[in-house]
Amino acid sequence: MKIRLASLAAGAAVAASSVMWAALHPVVLLNAMVPRTDYNRFIGMPYGQDARQRIDVYQPRADRSGSIQNAHRAIVVFFYGGSWQGGNRKDYRFVGEALASRGFVVAIPDYRVYPQVVFPGFMHDAAEAVRWASDHAAMYGADPARIFLMGHSAGAQIALLLATDRSWLAQAGVSPRALAGAIGLAGPYDFLPLTDPTLMRVFPLTVRAASQPISFIEGGEPPVFLAAGLRDTSVDPANTARMARKLREQGDLVEVHEYATLSHEMTIGMLAAPLRALAPVIPIAPILDDITAFIHRHPFR
Repeated sequence: MKIRLASLAAGAAVAASSVMWAALHPVVLLNAMVPRTDYNRFIGMPYGQDARQRIDVYQPRADRSGSIQNAHRAIVVFFYGGSWQGGNRKDYRFVGEALASRGFVVAIPDYRVYPQVVFPGFMHDAAEAVRWASDHAAMYGADPARIFLMGHSAGAQIALLLATDRSWLAQAGVSPRALAGAIGLAGPYDFLPLTDPTLMRVFPLTVRAASQPISFIEGGEPPVFLAAGLRDTSVDPANTARMARKLREQGDLVEVHEYATLSHEMTIGMLAAPLRALAPVIPIAPILDDITAFIHRHPFR
């Protein structure tokens, strides 16, 4: 489930047929090519005392009238992946730019990972990061009652568990009604039993059952967007199918998008501006367009 940074753009090789993007375009190069002119970036605001409890915010730049305010502008809280063992918010500038370019305020937190914490330690951090985003949304021109949770891989598990197990946000003082939607990319939502020795330590046996987003679906969840790359060999796309089926059984709104050419890494990598720029040249999964349309379809909860 780790994002292999050197192979982040591997799926573009499928589309281009011959180019080894994995070797040529690691995330550092993708971020180096990200535009700097269409958003304001605020770095390292604390939402807790630990060095890992920091958050970056991407705010769309002022329009021609000089206004950055929009009464109904959504704020997207994005949780990156890394097998609950690593990751850094600074590596996801390309995600912040992508969503800010569509008019959304974006908050990207770090959170404590194994071995510093085990489950549910990172869930406490995630909930507190959402609380911070709710408290500060208006400061950045967003609506605190229009929060979208979004994650990739392990981050999708975190985002969807926050959306389904209402206790996490409640403990942090956030009303579940503030969630306008949840977006999961290549996520593990129903991944027991575990066989990997490290993951068995990340998720101790006594609390392991509480880590499964699918187990908490009971109806009344916010609208959900689920995406899976059918070339994903890290997280079984069947996780997405099972999650969607359970949501529908409980009467929840869910969109499922399956992208035939995308690998695990590329379900997030395709948001990067350098790869989006290839769209006129080669067939590319319109994942950013699909996410944007989903957010616009759900202005209120």
